[in-house]
Amino acid sequence: MKPTPISAPAGQGARRLDWSALIDAIIVVLVLVAVKQTFLTYTLKYAGPISTFTAMAIATWRLRVRGMSWRDLGFRRPDSWLRTLGLSIFVFGAILLSGGIGDAIANLFFEKGYVANRFGDIEGDVPMYLVWMALVWTHGAFFEEMLFRAFLINRLSQFMGSSTASTILAVAIAAVFFGYRHAYYQGLFGFVVTGAIGVALGAIYVWFGKTNLLPQILAHGYVNSIGFTMRFLGLRE
Repeated sequence: MKPTPISAPAGQGARRLDWSALIDAIIVVLVLVAVKQTFLTYTLKYAGPISTFTAMAIATWRLRVRGMSWRDLGFRRPDSWLRTLGLSIFVFGAILLSGGIGDAIANLFFEKGYVANRFGDIEGDVPMYLVWMALVWTHGAFFEEMLFRAFLINRLSQFMGSSTASTILAVAIAAVFFGYRHAYYQGLFGFVVTGAIGVALGAIYVWFGKTNLLPQILAHGYVNSIGFTMRFLGLRE
């Protein structure tokens, strides 16, 4: 099967909607929602990771159906690891800045909500800390960036014609869903903060030409690693 193009050729105007790309996005979103809601009945702690792992398998399948791979969406070996590490520090700063802006906005409208017992047993528990660090770098850093940035932004913008306007809308939709994914234990406050971070990460992904996902993956991992290490040390709820 001929691969579906990632973006429209330069100078190409509006074109017919690519319904196959929308179908791919809807399937993955439905899997993320359905699997998480199902497993929330049994485990608040691991419902998110289970749904993310499942969605990664489905997204990989949908890409193969379209004659594509994750490499087409920017998950590839970089030409320069040094440059990639430098860019990851930049993205790390962007996450902190956008999170701070989101926090300031959320404080105007909502009380901070957080289900501390989701991570409450991590303090001082080395095996549990190691479990969460493994999830930080799989479910959190790699899979969330691959799904919420690379997959959703590409498939949604492809559906709408890969124009600048469609890409901006795709970034916004992916960010809203990224915020929703965190609202079940962080409330509307967390929805705003993580949504703002999602906008920043999506914009950076597009700015990098949708060809370099590793800086976002590494930066996402840095932030979560610091957060869970602080919980382990009892410095954060």
